[in-house]
Amino acid sequence: MSEVSVRRVGPESAAAVLAIVRDAFGSRPPLHPPADALTETEASIATRLALGGGLVARVDGVPVGALLLDAVGDAVYLRRFGVVSAARGHGVAGALIQAASEAAVGRPWLRVVAREELPATIAFWVRRGFVQTDRRSPYVELVRPVPVFHEVPTADDMRALGARVARTLRPGDLVVLTGDLGAGKTTFTQGLGRGLGVEGAVTSPTFVIAREHRSTSDGPELVHVDAYRLGGAAELDDLDLDTSFDDAVTVVEWGEGVAEDLADSRLQIRITRSAGAGGQRADGELDPRTVEILRLGPRWATS
Repeated sequence: MSEVSVRRVGPESAAAVLAIVRDAFGSRPPLHPPADALTETEASIATRLALGGGLVARVDGVPVGALLLDAVGDAVYLRRFGVVSAARGHGVAGALIQAASEAAVGRPWLRVVAREELPATIAFWVRRGFVQTDRRSPYVELVRPVPVFHEVPTADDMRALGARVARTLRPGDLVVLTGDLGAGKTTFTQGLGRGLGVEGAVTSPTFVIAREHRSTSDGPELVHVDAYRLGGAAELDDLDLDTSFDDAVTVVEWGEGVAEDLADSRLQIRITRSAGAGGQRADGELDPRTVEILRLGPRWATS
């Protein structure tokens, strides 16, 4: 399937959004009472789009997914979220959620409302980091924090950011680091170690897979893992560590797609080069980076 593109839309796209909503909700099992989405008209969708806007996902120029943005208090609700049946399983839903997170900057939470008779739909949101916060039959409300973005100009700034993040952590927390070679993952972890107050120099664990750093006080220890050469979560579980993951802060570089099953919550941190940045300079300094921090799971649902 071709690459998915998502853009913000207004009332002019009401017909396209309505067609997606009817396809997506019409293909679900019948509910009692019926889903409110099936009563929408082009006029009602246009009104919603005029108030809060929406997102439409396209593949090869064809609209295949949509949602309505509804800002309420400190959250943005994702209403009428749907992907046409012919386009499911190709990353359209994930692209919509990512775009919604970017559109919600300024409000700390994304919220969705699902029907309790549709456990597969609830499981879909849970897999994407949403946590149930309310249930009023037949509705279930779930929430996920909006990512926070930091522009990081230097290596020292990267370490300082790691130290600030460390102050929010406690034993059992999992940090999953993602970024290209030389992005600054180990530099960030050095700051994290400084903030936790652990022993020893934090360096890349590439050749030893994992390093353990004891606390110099009564704080958690740091387990620093490089998952680049690991085949999956099972190999992480098999690591010969003196420290239990439950007793330490665990940082896994190259951990996306590998480390998520270590805990039911995680900090997911992506480091990318800022626009125009070229890499690591000859003096060892990092060119500017953008750090995206996303809090996922029950541990962070109300933090």
